[in-house]
Amino acid sequence: MKSFKVWSLKLTLLFAAICATYSRPAFAQTVPTTVILVHGAFADGSSWNRVIPLLQAQGLKVVAVQLPLSSLAADVAATKRAITAQTGPIILVGHSWAGVVITEAGVDDRVKALVYVSAFAPSEGQSAGEMGKPYPTPPGLLHPIADSSGYLTLSPGDIAKHFAPDVPAAESNLLAVTQGPIRAANFDEPVSAAAWKTKPSWLIAGEQDQMIDPALYKAEAEKIHAKATWLASGHVPMLSHPDAVTAVIVEAAHSIARSSR
Repeated sequence: MKSFKVWSLKLTLLFAAICATYSRPAFAQTVPTTVILVHGAFADGSSWNRVIPLLQAQGLKVVAVQLPLSSLAADVAATKRAITAQTGPIILVGHSWAGVVITEAGVDDRVKALVYVSAFAPSEGQSAGEMGKPYPTPPGLLHPIADSSGYLTLSPGDIAKHFAPDVPAAESNLLAVTQGPIRAANFDEPVSAAAWKTKPSWLIAGEQDQMIDPALYKAEAEKIHAKATWLASGHVPMLSHPDAVTAVIVEAAHSIARSSR
Protein backbone atom coordinates (compact mmCIF):
# COMPACT_ATOMS: atom_id res chain seq x y z
CA MET A 1 0.00 0.00 0.00
CA LYS A 2 2.85 2.36 0.86
CA SER A 3 4.57 1.74 -2.49
CA PHE A 4 1.27 2.41 -4.26
CA LYS A 5 0.95 5.77 -2.47
CA VAL A 6 4.52 6.72 -3.40
CA TRP A 7 3.92 5.76 -7.03
CA SER A 8 0.66 7.71 -7.06
CA LEU A 9 2.37 10.79 -5.61
CA LYS A 10 5.13 10.62 -8.23
CA LEU A 11 2.54 10.32 -11.01
CA THR A 12 0.64 13.31 -9.64
CA LEU A 13 3.80 15.45 -9.51
CA LEU A 14 4.76 14.42 -13.04
CA PHE A 15 1.30 15.31 -14.35
CA ALA A 16 1.45 18.70 -12.59
CA ALA A 17 4.86 19.42 -14.12
CA ILE A 18 3.59 18.60 -17.62
CA CYS A 19 0.54 20.82 -17.18
CA ALA A 20 2.67 23.69 -15.90
CA THR A 21 4.97 23.41 -18.90
CA TYR A 22 2.17 23.60 -21.44
CA SER A 23 0.22 26.34 -19.64
CA ARG A 24 3.10 28.80 -19.48
CA PRO A 25 2.85 31.90 -21.68
CA ALA A 26 4.86 31.56 -24.87
CA PHE A 27 7.55 34.06 -23.83
CA ALA A 28 7.68 33.50 -20.07
CA GLN A 29 11.06 31.75 -20.01
CA THR A 30 13.12 34.45 -21.72
CA VAL A 31 13.78 38.15 -21.26
CA PRO A 32 10.33 39.52 -22.11
CA THR A 33 9.84 41.08 -25.48
CA THR A 34 8.18 44.46 -25.12
CA VAL A 35 5.39 45.41 -27.48
CA ILE A 36 5.03 49.18 -27.72
CA LEU A 37 1.61 50.11 -29.08
CA VAL A 38 1.29 53.52 -30.72
CA HIS A 39 -2.16 54.92 -31.50
CA GLY A 40 -3.12 56.95 -34.53
CA ALA A 41 -5.00 60.15 -35.27
CA PHE A 42 -8.50 60.65 -33.84
CA ALA A 43 -7.65 58.12 -31.11
CA ASP A 44 -5.71 57.55 -27.89
CA GLY A 45 -3.99 54.66 -26.13
CA SER A 46 -7.29 53.06 -25.16
CA SER A 47 -7.78 51.99 -28.79
CA TRP A 48 -5.52 49.02 -27.92
CA ASN A 49 -7.61 47.87 -24.93
CA ARG A 50 -8.79 44.66 -26.57
CA VAL A 51 -5.31 43.63 -27.72
CA ILE A 52 -3.36 44.43 -24.54
CA PRO A 53 -4.66 41.56 -22.34
CA LEU A 54 -4.27 39.08 -25.20
CA LEU A 55 -0.61 40.01 -25.63
CA GLN A 56 0.01 39.90 -21.89
CA ALA A 57 -1.50 36.41 -21.75
CA GLN A 58 1.31 35.37 -24.12
CA GLY A 59 3.95 36.57 -21.66
CA LEU A 60 4.74 39.74 -23.60
CA LYS A 61 5.34 43.04 -21.87
CA VAL A 62 3.05 45.75 -23.24
CA VAL A 63 3.32 49.54 -23.21
CA ALA A 64 0.77 51.86 -24.84
CA VAL A 65 2.12 55.27 -25.78
CA GLN A 66 -0.02 58.41 -25.45
CA LEU A 67 0.86 60.68 -28.35
CA PRO A 68 0.43 64.47 -28.13
CA LEU A 69 -0.45 64.53 -31.86
CA SER A 70 0.98 68.05 -31.97
CA SER A 71 3.75 67.33 -34.49
CA LEU A 72 5.63 64.41 -35.97
CA ALA A 73 8.67 65.36 -33.89
CA ALA A 74 6.65 65.40 -30.67
CA ASP A 75 5.05 62.05 -31.42
CA VAL A 76 8.40 60.48 -32.30
CA ALA A 77 9.88 61.89 -29.07
CA ALA A 78 7.06 60.36 -27.00
CA THR A 79 7.64 57.00 -28.66
CA LYS A 80 11.39 57.21 -28.16
CA ARG A 81 10.87 57.84 -24.43
CA ALA A 82 8.89 54.61 -24.26
CA ILE A 83 11.64 52.77 -26.16
CA THR A 84 14.37 54.10 -23.86
CA ALA A 85 12.51 52.91 -20.78
CA GLN A 86 12.52 49.25 -21.87
CA THR A 87 14.96 46.37 -21.56
CA GLY A 88 15.16 43.51 -24.02
CA PRO A 89 13.89 43.38 -27.60
CA ILE A 90 11.08 45.68 -28.73
CA ILE A 91 8.34 45.41 -31.31
CA LEU A 92 6.83 48.72 -32.41
CA VAL A 93 3.18 48.56 -33.46
CA GLY A 94 1.63 51.61 -35.08
CA HIS A 95 -1.97 52.29 -36.10
CA SER A 96 -2.85 54.68 -38.93
CA TRP A 97 -0.90 57.95 -38.44
CA ALA A 98 1.38 56.13 -35.98
CA GLY A 99 2.82 54.18 -38.88
CA VAL A 100 4.64 57.40 -39.76
CA VAL A 101 5.80 57.69 -36.14
CA ILE A 102 7.18 54.14 -35.84
CA THR A 103 8.82 54.44 -39.26
CA GLU A 104 11.08 57.15 -37.84
CA ALA A 105 11.32 56.06 -34.18
CA GLY A 106 11.95 52.44 -35.14
CA VAL A 107 15.53 53.02 -36.27
CA ASP A 108 16.58 52.53 -32.64
CA ASP A 109 18.72 49.39 -32.33
CA ARG A 110 16.48 48.02 -29.58
CA VAL A 111 13.57 47.83 -32.00
CA LYS A 112 13.64 44.44 -33.70
CA ALA A 113 10.39 44.47 -35.70
CA LEU A 114 7.63 46.76 -36.94
CA VAL A 115 3.93 45.99 -37.22
CA TYR A 116 1.80 48.40 -39.24
CA VAL A 117 -1.92 48.22 -38.40
CA SER A 118 -3.99 50.07 -41.03
CA ALA A 119 -1.03 52.42 -41.13
CA PHE A 120 1.18 54.58 -43.33
CA ALA A 121 4.78 53.45 -43.92
CA PRO A 122 6.44 56.39 -45.70
CA SER A 123 9.81 56.35 -47.38
CA GLU A 124 12.61 58.60 -46.13
CA GLY A 125 11.68 62.20 -46.92
CA GLN A 126 8.03 61.31 -47.52
CA SER A 127 4.94 62.42 -45.56
CA ALA A 128 1.61 60.71 -44.96
CA GLY A 129 -0.11 63.34 -47.09
CA GLU A 130 2.24 62.67 -49.97
CA MET A 131 1.55 58.95 -49.73
CA GLY A 132 -2.18 59.54 -50.01
CA LYS A 133 -2.10 61.92 -53.00
CA PRO A 134 -2.30 59.26 -55.75
CA TYR A 135 -5.53 57.89 -54.26
CA PRO A 136 -9.08 59.29 -53.91
CA THR A 137 -9.84 61.08 -50.65
CA PRO A 138 -11.22 58.39 -48.31
CA PRO A 139 -14.85 58.89 -47.19
CA GLY A 140 -13.80 59.34 -43.57
CA LEU A 141 -11.63 62.35 -44.39
CA LEU A 142 -14.11 64.29 -46.52
CA HIS A 143 -15.47 66.35 -43.63
CA PRO A 144 -12.96 66.66 -40.76
CA ILE A 145 -13.69 69.35 -38.18
CA ALA A 146 -10.91 71.93 -37.88
CA ASP A 147 -10.59 74.22 -34.87
CA SER A 148 -9.01 77.67 -34.75
CA SER A 149 -5.60 76.16 -33.85
CA GLY A 150 -5.50 73.88 -36.87
CA TYR A 151 -6.37 70.64 -35.07
CA LEU A 152 -8.70 68.10 -36.65
CA THR A 153 -11.37 65.86 -35.13
CA LEU A 154 -14.08 63.66 -36.58
CA SER A 155 -17.78 63.99 -35.86
CA PRO A 156 -19.46 61.16 -33.93
CA GLY A 157 -21.28 60.32 -37.16
CA ASP A 158 -18.06 59.96 -39.14
CA ILE A 159 -16.49 57.91 -36.34
CA ALA A 160 -19.44 55.52 -36.44
CA LYS A 161 -19.84 55.39 -40.22
CA HIS A 162 -16.25 55.55 -41.47
CA PHE A 163 -13.64 55.28 -38.69
CA ALA A 164 -15.10 52.33 -36.78
CA PRO A 165 -18.15 51.00 -38.64
CA ASP A 166 -17.61 47.43 -37.46
CA VAL A 167 -17.70 47.97 -33.70
CA PRO A 168 -20.79 48.24 -31.45
CA ALA A 169 -22.48 51.65 -31.24
CA ALA A 170 -21.56 52.06 -27.58
CA GLU A 171 -17.89 51.55 -28.38
CA SER A 172 -18.07 53.90 -31.35
CA ASN A 173 -19.47 56.54 -29.00
CA LEU A 174 -16.52 56.08 -26.64
CA LEU A 175 -14.11 56.45 -29.55
CA ALA A 176 -15.75 59.73 -30.55
CA VAL A 177 -15.61 61.10 -27.01
CA THR A 178 -12.00 60.08 -26.30
CA GLN A 179 -10.48 60.84 -29.72
CA GLY A 180 -7.26 62.81 -29.76
CA PRO A 181 -7.33 65.90 -32.00
CA ILE A 182 -4.43 65.91 -34.44
CA ARG A 183 -2.66 68.94 -35.85
CA ALA A 184 -3.51 68.99 -39.56
CA ALA A 185 0.02 70.02 -40.54
CA ASN A 186 1.35 66.71 -39.16
CA PHE A 187 0.26 64.94 -42.33
CA ASP A 188 2.63 67.08 -44.38
CA GLU A 189 5.71 66.46 -42.22
CA PRO A 190 8.18 64.01 -43.81
CA VAL A 191 10.07 61.34 -41.94
CA SER A 192 13.84 61.69 -41.71
CA ALA A 193 14.46 57.92 -41.66
CA ALA A 194 12.64 54.73 -42.65
CA ALA A 195 13.12 51.90 -40.15
CA TRP A 196 11.41 49.36 -42.39
CA LYS A 197 14.47 49.40 -44.65
CA THR A 198 16.43 47.44 -42.04
CA LYS A 199 13.75 45.92 -39.77
CA PRO A 200 11.38 43.04 -40.57
CA SER A 201 7.87 44.37 -41.01
CA TRP A 202 4.31 43.10 -40.85
CA LEU A 203 1.22 44.83 -42.22
CA ILE A 204 -2.39 44.36 -41.18
CA ALA A 205 -4.90 45.93 -43.57
CA GLY A 206 -8.68 46.15 -43.63
CA GLU A 207 -10.41 45.39 -46.91
CA GLN A 208 -13.23 47.79 -45.95
CA ASP A 209 -11.08 50.65 -44.67
CA GLN A 210 -12.67 54.06 -45.22
CA MET A 211 -9.88 56.19 -43.70
CA ILE A 212 -6.96 55.03 -45.88
CA ASP A 213 -7.46 53.61 -49.36
CA PRO A 214 -6.82 49.83 -49.28
CA ALA A 215 -4.96 50.19 -52.59
CA LEU A 216 -2.34 52.20 -50.70
CA TYR A 217 -1.80 49.25 -48.35
CA LYS A 218 -1.23 46.90 -51.26
CA ALA A 219 1.45 49.13 -52.78
CA GLU A 220 2.95 49.77 -49.36
CA ALA A 221 3.25 46.08 -48.50
CA GLU A 222 5.24 45.50 -51.68
CA LYS A 223 7.44 48.54 -51.05
CA ILE A 224 8.45 47.62 -47.51
CA HIS A 225 8.48 43.84 -48.16
CA ALA A 226 6.01 43.32 -45.33
CA LYS A 227 4.21 40.12 -44.52
CA ALA A 228 0.65 41.29 -45.13
CA THR A 229 -2.52 40.09 -43.43
CA TRP A 230 -5.81 41.21 -44.94
CA LEU A 231 -8.91 41.28 -42.76
CA ALA A 232 -12.58 41.84 -43.53
CA SER A 233 -12.53 44.93 -41.33
CA GLY A 234 -12.61 48.69 -41.31
CA HIS A 235 -9.92 51.04 -40.05
CA VAL A 236 -9.69 49.73 -36.47
CA PRO A 237 -9.07 45.96 -36.70
CA MET A 238 -7.47 45.98 -33.24
CA LEU A 239 -10.99 46.62 -31.92
CA SER A 240 -13.07 44.64 -34.41
CA HIS A 241 -10.62 41.72 -34.88
CA PRO A 242 -8.36 41.76 -31.78
CA ASP A 243 -7.51 38.04 -31.99
CA ALA A 244 -6.23 38.36 -35.55
CA VAL A 245 -4.19 41.48 -34.76
CA THR A 246 -2.73 39.81 -31.68
CA ALA A 247 -1.78 36.74 -33.72
CA VAL A 248 0.27 38.86 -36.12
CA ILE A 249 2.10 40.63 -33.29
CA VAL A 250 2.83 37.30 -31.60
CA GLU A 251 4.11 35.97 -34.92
CA ALA A 252 6.51 38.93 -35.07
CA ALA A 253 7.63 38.18 -31.52
CA HIS A 254 8.30 34.54 -32.34
CA SER A 255 10.23 35.60 -35.42
CA ILE A 256 12.62 37.88 -33.55
CA ALA A 257 12.99 35.28 -30.80
CA ARG A 258 14.12 32.72 -33.36
CA SER A 259 16.53 35.15 -35.02
CA SER A 260 18.21 35.96 -31.69
CA ARG A 261 19.08 32.32 -30.92
